[in-house]
Amino acid sequence: MSKTSIEWLPGLRLNDCSTSGDTMGTRYSARFHAPAGANLRLIVAELASGVTAVDNQMSNWKADSDLSRLNRTAPDNWVSISANLAALLVRAIEIGRETGNAFNIGVGDLVDAWGFGPSGSQRPPDVPAGPRPCPPVDELLEIDVVGSRARKHGPVALDLCGIAKGFGVDELARVLDRHGIDSWLVGIDGEVRSRGGKPDGSAWAIALEAPEDERRAAMGVVELRDAAIATSGDYRHWIKVDGKRVSHTMDPRTSHPLQGTLASVTVISPVCADADAYATALMVLGEEAGHEHARRLGLDAFFVARAGDGLRATGTGFFGGA
Repeated sequence: MSKTSIEWLPGLRLNDCSTSGDTMGTRYSARFHAPAGANLRLIVAELASGVTAVDNQMSNWKADSDLSRLNRTAPDNWVSISANLAALLVRAIEIGRETGNAFNIGVGDLVDAWGFGPSGSQRPPDVPAGPRPCPPVDELLEIDVVGSRARKHGPVALDLCGIAKGFGVDELARVLDRHGIDSWLVGIDGEVRSRGGKPDGSAWAIALEAPEDERRAAMGVVELRDAAIATSGDYRHWIKVDGKRVSHTMDPRTSHPLQGTLASVTVISPVCADADAYATALMVLGEEAGHEHARRLGLDAFFVARAGDGLRATGTGFFGGA
C-alpha cells in the first residue's frame, strides 16, 4: 500500500513531497523538494517501480526472483540475471574479500536452517559445535557483468539480506538524481541516504536507534548530507534456542549464528549498499577487530556493545575515533 502527500511551499517555490510504500517485507520512504515544473506523478511512480524491481531481482522470498532462480540452478549452468544483480554480486564479493570473509553472501542455507529464511523452518540445524568456515563466494560464483549472467561452480545458496536493502535505497536515490532533484531523503527500514539539505539550509536529522528489543528509542542524532547510513544489530530479528538468544546474522567464519557483545554497528558511507554491507561485516568481526578494520578502511562506524546491564558506545572517523 502506497501513500503520497504534496505540499506547495510558496515562499520557496518548491513542492515538499513525501511518498512511501511496501517493499522487501518492510516500507520504503522518500521525501524530496521539487520545483514547480517537475512531473511529480512520474517521479513517485518511478520510485515505486525502482524498489519493486530490486525486490523482484534480489529477494530470497520470491520464487521467481533472479536470485532465487540462480540459487535453484545446478552448478556450471549460466543464468540470465539483471544488470543490477550482477553489479551487486560483484560488490558483495569485493566487500567479502576486504573483510576477510566476515561478509559472505553464501550463507543462505544457514539463514534458512536457523529459521530466518523463506522456508519458515523453526528447528535449528544439527550442526557441529566447532567452527566450520563458509568458503568465500568468489570460489563458488562466476559473474559475467557484460552479459548479465552468473553461474555457480559448487553448491551455494546466496542471501543478499545484508546488502540488498541498501541497494534499494541507492535505487531510490538514482531516480531522484535522474530528475535533477537536489534535496531529498530516502530510506528502506533503517537504511537511509540523503542529498543536499532541507530548503532552510539545515541538514537532514537521522536518529540513531538504541538497541532495545521491546521499544524504539533514539540514543542520538546524526546530521546527514550527501551520504548514506545503515545499521546492523541483533535486537530486531532473533529467536530463543534452549533459552539462549540467537541472532539472525550468521558468522561465516563458524557457520553459526553470531554471538558476541556487540549489539549494533552503524556505518556512514557515500552509498547505502556499502554502508549496509560494512555494518554487517563489522558486527561479525566484533568490537575489537571491527574497530581495527574500520580504521584501516577509513570507515565512519559507531559501535554499541553490551557491558553488564548497560551499553558502551565507541566509534571511528566521524563518530569520534581515530
